[in-house]
Amino acid sequence: MNRRLRIPDLGGAVAVILHRPHATVAALSRQLEAIGLQTLCHWPDLPLAIQAADYLFLDVDTAHDEQFPWQPGRAPMPTIALIGSEAPGRIEWLMNFGADAQILKPVGTAGVYSALLIARATFDARAEMSDQIDSLRRRLSQRQTVVRAVALLAARGKTEDAAYDQLRQMAMAWRVSFEEAAARIVDTAGADKEARDG
Repeated sequence: MNRRLRIPDLGGAVAVILHRPHATVAALSRQLEAIGLQTLCHWPDLPLAIQAADYLFLDVDTAHDEQFPWQPGRAPMPTIALIGSEAPGRIEWLMNFGADAQILKPVGTAGVYSALLIARATFDARAEMSDQIDSLRRRLSQRQTVVRAVALLAARGKTEDAAYDQLRQMAMAWRVSFEEAAARIVDTAGADKEARDG
């Protein structure tokens, strides 16, 4: 499947730079402002308003987990790693953090725009994949509920086909989805069992 890259409108976007005061920050800020982004520089802490930012640039050489109010790989915006040291420990930290793009330091006059586009595309693809996984999990859970409901109905002396037809008819009579009808049957059976056991 080929994904068509959607070029975002970067004018007015907000980029937060988490980096100690350094020439890298000045060079990166110039590039971002030339592209049309507003830059906010912070070190060592991120403000609570960080989640309203459109992009986050972070210094991999000195960043650590405690600086971020989210779990690794769960950033609420596209993240771009600024890499100066290729020490194995720092690269391992970066891979666990899950940045969407990277720029090697020192930051020059090129690479920032493409890093922004790559980060946005990677972030969007990851979010879409996460939504699809959640949807598949819900559907799997619903299928398991349907199987349980059919088994409960079949336990009353019906064949599986007859129980399945009864479930379908119940859904139509209740004017709910097939899965919702199954959930009602399973919930009712659970409540009945609690009442008997209690």
